[in-house]
Amino acid sequence: MSRFARFRMRASQTWARLRTNPYVERYEQVRRRNEDPELDDVPDEVEEEFADADEVEPPDPEGVPHGVKVAAGWSWRALVIAAAVVGVLYLASILSFVVIPILVSLLLAAMLQPLVALLVKAHVPRSIAAAIVLIAGIAAVAGVLTLVINQFVANIDTLVDSVQKGLLNLQDWAKYGPLHLEQKQINNFFSEFQTVITDWLSDNQSILAGTAVESLGIVFNILTGAFLVLFTTFFFMRDGRRIWTFLVRMLPERAHEPLLHAGFASWRTLVSFVRATILVAFIDAVGIGAWLMFLDIELAIPLAALVFLGAFIPIIGATVSGIVAVLVALVGDDWVTALLVLAGVIVVQQVEGHLLQPLLMGRAVSVHPLAIVLAVAAGVVLAGPIGALIAVPIVAVLNNGIKALRAHAHPPDETPGNVAA
Repeated sequence: MSRFARFRMRASQTWARLRTNPYVERYEQVRRRNEDPELDDVPDEVEEEFADADEVEPPDPEGVPHGVKVAAGWSWRALVIAAAVVGVLYLASILSFVVIPILVSLLLAAMLQPLVALLVKAHVPRSIAAAIVLIAGIAAVAGVLTLVINQFVANIDTLVDSVQKGLLNLQDWAKYGPLHLEQKQINNFFSEFQTVITDWLSDNQSILAGTAVESLGIVFNILTGAFLVLFTTFFFMRDGRRIWTFLVRMLPERAHEPLLHAGFASWRTLVSFVRATILVAFIDAVGIGAWLMFLDIELAIPLAALVFLGAFIPIIGATVSGIVAVLVALVGDDWVTALLVLAGVIVVQQVEGHLLQPLLMGRAVSVHPLAIVLAVAAGVVLAGPIGALIAVPIVAVLNNGIKALRAHAHPPDETPGNVAA
């Protein structure tokens, strides 16, 4: 058989296989019916399939393109969401005297709740267990504050002498260093600086007097807020689950199970976050405090306590407390010691960022560093230091709570677009 004959035979076989393809047959049936309308051998489902494929969306009688409609729909929805967020923030600012103590109480309850659970497992009544843990926590905080304040008071004279010594060193550097200033110029600078301060105090006596009166009100508000924090923390530790269940039961029945699941997932996230933050802060304080004591820096223990408190504000808190330690070393000793302190602070922060945070935080509370920085900045703008403290826990809780809601709404085997489904 010639090569051309074999090619014709293969071509005919291929065409025969194509003709037996059901899609080709359906296409031929529809084509024949279009050519001869009297033929009625095309199934209705085949006709509907091809009719839907060729159907074109009718033009809008108003002349508005479809893309503009979609953009407008997303725009007004985004505006509604933004208005809702602004409304919530505005309401929270009005009720800040209540909202901030509640948020702080949630952090404290997340920190102390594991101890309450241990006592309850030991057959201690929950109310008594919550009271014991709360009193022990207050005693621990009071003891730490007393230690730090005593250390600060005991070394205040040394610190003042160090500041005076640092100012004299600064004057010598300005006089004999690259600036080559005369003593008269240096004296004029300090005298002008003192004059500016004195004039400001004399011009603002009424403001300072009013500020003193307002300070009494601020102290009263702080004491009231502290009492509210203690009272709320006690009930969060004792009745936290029942409180959340009661709030969820006020919503429509379809939302009960998803919100209960999301709430418990968010609470576990908050507990994990607080535990990891305390451990990281303790390691930072011990590391930097030991380095400061090794370098014989004044106020090493208060500075270590400052590092511990600053570590509760991720990224920014540790940086600010480290800068304070470097400045104290620069004023109290010399620039070489300050550089050594700076090196120690950088090493500890690198260990924290690359080892402690990923190891202790884990995926349960993982938040992108950019989100952390933006959350802390927004918290500082909205609520000052308290906002910086609670911003990251709020972001972590919302992140995992929304994930839990989505997982509950779309289980892994029913998730839209899942190939396995």
